[in-house]
Amino acid sequence: MKFTLQANDPLSKARAGTVTTAHGEIQTPIFMPVGTAGTVKAVHQRELKEDIDAQIILGNT
Repeated sequence: MKFTLQANDPLSKARAGTVTTAHGEIQTPIFMPVGTAGTVKAVHQRELKEDIDAQIILGNT
């Protein structure tokens, strides 16, 4: 896993970058749905794919 800094704000601690994993790249900052007990609660799979366009899901199993 590797983080590459793309941009930062000199007036705050805000930053944007890319996390590179063996499975692909994730642009940050990012909204990351969290799945517990094997599912993301209150969000339909279609919404994760089409509406939210989640690049990553944190699975807590």
